[in-house]
Amino acid sequence: MELSSILMIIGIIVIIASFFIKDHSTQMEGDVEELSLNFYQETHQLKRRLKIIEEELLLEPKMIGKPKKTTAPTAASSKGIHQIIVSQVQALHKQGYTVPEISKRSSLTIEQVQEVLLAGGSRV
Repeated sequence: MELSSILMIIGIIVIIASFFIKDHSTQMEGDVEELSLNFYQETHQLKRRLKIIEEELLLEPKMIGKPKKTTAPTAASSKGIHQIIVSQVQALHKQGYTVPEISKRSSLTIEQVQEVLLAGGSRV
């Protein structure tokens, strides 16, 4: 037999064998698509949860009882303020609210608001 006929027979055998061998790429494509869909769904759920948490943080000071009023700010009073309220006070200050307005919104005394702003490095 000649070389060309041997190569032709091998080629035909390879073509016939390719019909019987499973194609793993279609399965892999399906797996990748499923993973991307799961990733998209989880991202969407996380964004929705984050939005809910942000809304709760803005509403939380209304649910907290008014703290005790002190005449002079002390170092202990700033430690008793929750970090979420501290962050809210700083955010309100960055938005341009005055100290009395921040005091009303955050349920803190004016002295506590000033203390939080000074501790955060903001000008009062």
